[in-house]
Amino acid sequence: MTSELQEIAITEEKPLLPGQADSKEAEVAAQILLDQGKVHTIETPHGDLHITLHGAVNTRRPAILTYHDVGMESKSCFSTLFNFEEMQEIVKNFTVIHIDAPGQEEEAATYPAGYQYPSMEQLAQMIPSVLQFFNFRTVIAMGVGAGAYVLSKFALDSPDSVEGLVLINIDPDARGWMDWAAQKFTTLTSSFTEQILGHLFSQEELSTNTEVQRQRERLSKSTNLPNVELFWKGYNSRRDLNIDRNSPLKCPVMLVVGDQAPHEDAVVECNSRLDPTTTSFLKMADGGGLPQISQPSKLTEAFKYFIQGMGYMASSCMTRLSRSRTASLSSSYSIDGSRSRSRTLSQSSQGGQMPPSPTQTMEVSC
Repeated sequence: MTSELQEIAITEEKPLLPGQADSKEAEVAAQILLDQGKVHTIETPHGDLHITLHGAVNTRRPAILTYHDVGMESKSCFSTLFNFEEMQEIVKNFTVIHIDAPGQEEEAATYPAGYQYPSMEQLAQMIPSVLQFFNFRTVIAMGVGAGAYVLSKFALDSPDSVEGLVLINIDPDARGWMDWAAQKFTTLTSSFTEQILGHLFSQEELSTNTEVQRQRERLSKSTNLPNVELFWKGYNSRRDLNIDRNSPLKCPVMLVVGDQAPHEDAVVECNSRLDPTTTSFLKMADGGGLPQISQPSKLTEAFKYFIQGMGYMASSCMTRLSRSRTASLSSSYSIDGSRSRSRTLSQSSQGGQMPPSPTQTMEVSC
C-alpha cells in the first residue's frame, strides 16, 4: 500500500481560527467554480470574443493565453492538455484564458450570409482587448495551427505583451500557388469536414487513428460549420508573417510538431528562421497532428521546462513523469543560458532531471 503513496505538498497560508470554517468552505466552493471556467463575452474593434477563464485573476504573473486551430474550439483543442494531471502543477500558478475565435465556440449562432469574417490580422488585433478586460499586462501564449499564426502576429504587433510563445503546428507563410491548386482540387473532391480533418491529421492518421473518428463525429454534429468555413477561408488567405533572424519574434519561443504531422515541414522551416538562442524545438515521436491531445504528458513536461526557463516556478518539483520515464519522446532543444531571465529550458529544478548544458542539443527518450 505504501508504494501507492505520492508526495503531496500542502501549504496553509493562515491557520483556521474558530468561526472561520464557514468562510473557508465558501472559499473552496468559489475556487471549484473558478476551476470549471468562467465564460465572458468581450467586445473588440472587430466583433465579440468568447472567452473562458480558469483560476482566480492574478495579474502579478502573466496569464497563459490559448488560441485553437481551425475546425476546433478551445474545449476540443485544449481540454485534454489542461486537464492532464501533471499540468495542474502549472495551472494552479497561473490564470488560464482560452480564446475562441469569433463564431467558433460550441453552439455559436451561425453568421448571416455575406458576413465579413475578420482577417487573420484582425483576429490578432482583437487580443489586446482581452488583456485589457482582465487587466493583464503580459501573457504566455499557446496556439495551434491557425491559432499559432494569430498569436505570432499578435507577438509581432505587441512584443511587450508576450513573454513567451508556444507554437504548435505553426505555418508562418502565405499559401503558394501549389498549395492553392491543391486546395482547389481538394475542395472539388472532398467534403468540408474531410478538408478540415486533412488539415488536422496526417494521411496515416486518417486511416488508422481513433482520434480522427472522434473529431469527425464532433464536426458532423456541429451546428456552426458555416462559421468554421469562414475561419478556414481566412486562414487559407493569410499573409506571410515575414519572420526571420532580422525581424524575429522578441520573446522565447517553443516550436512543437508531431513526427510525420501534416505541418512538420512548415515548422522545421520556421525553426530555421528563428534565433536559436531564444528558440526551443520539440519534435514528438508518435505525436501526430494534434500532439496536445495525443501526447499531453510530454508536452506538459516541455512546457514546464519552458516556463522555468523564463524564471517562473523555479523551485517546482519535476513531475512523476520525469522521475520515472523510460522511453518514447523524441525532442531537440536549442539551449542558451546567457540571459538573466534565461530563454531556455535549462534552469535547475528540484527533484528532476534537467537538460544538458547550454549550446548543446538534447535528444530525450521517455
